Amino acid sequence: MMKPKDFILSFKEMDATLVPNYYEYGYLIHQIKEELFDRFGVTFQQFSDDETTNEIWEVLEEDVVSNNEKVQFVSYILDVIETATISSTHTEKVMELIAKPRINNSVFYYPEFKVALARVPIFQNHMDTTYDLLLCENQASLEKYLQYILKRKRDYIRNYVTVYTDTDDGVDTSKERITNLVNRDEVFLEETTKKEIYRSIDEFFSESKEFFTTYKIPYKRGILLYGKPGNGKTTLVKSIANSISAPVAYWQITEYTSSYSIKEVFSSVSRMAPMVLVIEDIDSMPEHVRSYFLNTLDGATSKEGIFLIGTTNYPEKIDPALINRAGRFDRAYELKLPSKDMRTHYLLKKNIQQFITSSELDRVIQLSNGFSFAQLNELYTAVALQYHYDQAVDIEHICSELQSANKKSKKQEWNSEQDNQRVGFGM
Repeated sequence: MMKPKDFILSFKEMDATLVPNYYEYGYLIHQIKEELFDRFGVTFQQFSDDETTNEIWEVLEEDVVSNNEKVQFVSYILDVIETATISSTHTEKVMELIAKPRINNSVFYYPEFKVALARVPIFQNHMDTTYDLLLCENQASLEKYLQYILKRKRDYIRNYVTVYTDTDDGVDTSKERITNLVNRDEVFLEETTKKEIYRSIDEFFSESKEFFTTYKIPYKRGILLYGKPGNGKTTLVKSIANSISAPVAYWQITEYTSSYSIKEVFSSVSRMAPMVLVIEDIDSMPEHVRSYFLNTLDGATSKEGIFLIGTTNYPEKIDPALINRAGRFDRAYELKLPSKDMRTHYLLKKNIQQFITSSELDRVIQLSNGFSFAQLNELYTAVALQYHYDQAVDIEHICSELQSANKKSKKQEWNSEQDNQRVGFGM
């Protein structure tokens, strides 16, 4: 009995005039495979990746930038394509411009796993595109490599927040380095609320998972943070990111959020679990996908290992179905305007007494009634600035201006955009 042919068409036997487009594409791929065989003595198979593409190329870029010994640069592909990319690193102290290796137009090899990766420029019919080439010795080597990818991603993203933004072209994924790290003692909340939130976090990310196994509680958790802008939602989330040894992701809901983007985000974060997923301004979820989002939260495994944090400045716009059913958002916490004692504690923590007397501090506390923490921070900055230039502080004038701005904001008497900033991990 004759052995069936592996392929109907073989590139080596192909007439380029019959299938010119395929030949141009195949020629590049064939040359790369030949070069890899000559260098490493491995006959590579091509594999398709429909689910973990982002992870594979994110890890490759991180490995290349960090000079990880597990990956080797093999060669550039085309000699008239860029070989490096200008990038910037920006911290609160300095911004630097750097040149880093370009992943496109390059071939890389992981010898431990016998896996090669290449982003191949393809030019056909006056149009250029990039083809992601995943080459492995066999399926066993690929499976071993994918385990490395998932572990490696969990390791390096602990210093970053993964940001998902829904766009008209799909889900854009990026990383933001966490700067201005916040410790738990820098979070100003009502003590009972603060204790409940951190207890919930600590139990969820304990190594033993004893709480969930002992009491047969599903390993997923969701909390909703609501309240006026400037009262600590961002600070609280930063402190959580800084105090756990698990990945944190942020999802930007937009008018382009769809059933496809919801599925893609939850599929991606589930591979990082256990982890935290923050959904900012959850009230802005488009009406036509809310049912799909709710059904995703209700799925048996969609939230397994995910600590979900939703935030909103407008709780009245929240779909009641989000918080009226267990397994979606288990608890809702209001982050209230700071009380008199909290305003005092906050300003003393900022060391405002270096600029004003005790009696002036008492007056500030009285005049700042109704201020958010963000406004208290602005008050401190205004006091420091005036003292720096005048060596004196007009408490009444500063507080009066801030109160006036507060009233205008409530009445929306100016034409500026409403405060709709997302959680800023990099700012």
